[in-house]
Amino acid sequence: MLIRRETPADRSAIHAVHSEAFRREAGVTPIEAPLVDELRAEGDLINALSLVAVRDGEVVGHVCCSRSRLGEDTAAAVGLGPLGVLPAHQAVGVGSALVHAVVAAADALGHGLVVLLGEPAYYSRFGFVTASDLSITAPDPQWGRYFQARTLAAYEPTQAGAFEYAPAFSRI
Repeated sequence: MLIRRETPADRSAIHAVHSEAFRREAGVTPIEAPLVDELRAEGDLINALSLVAVRDGEVVGHVCCSRSRLGEDTAAAVGLGPLGVLPAHQAVGVGSALVHAVVAAADALGHGLVVLLGEPAYYSRFGFVTASDLSITAPDPQWGRYFQARTLAAYEPTQAGAFEYAPAFSRI
């Protein structure tokens, strides 16, 4: 398996990955697929943090980070998600490889935090903790322990406050 940055040629495959990975009922496109498209169209998808997993020439997974705001700071944190893997390739390490790669890339780019909404039992293995433990406030207080953050090398304790995802998240 190869993890690499997405290219324009990958866009339809990325849409298909999220459509299949999050499909809840036949004929209904999950919100994650158009969310990635909107983030990209609005310039909020961070190109260096939009990664695909390729196996045997096929895109089987995708993860991305987008611009966000933490308090008044627009550079300290990035929002991770969505993370999607084709159902036939789930539970074999594709998602884990994508998370490790995108966290490492965000660290290399000098961000202080990666923030996400997800299952603590899954994301805690990557060093994510409840965001409120780092004085980061969720956009929705009901998210509770599912709203998580991971500190990176550039993290400073002053990087705290209300977290705001890119605008596309509130429209989808």
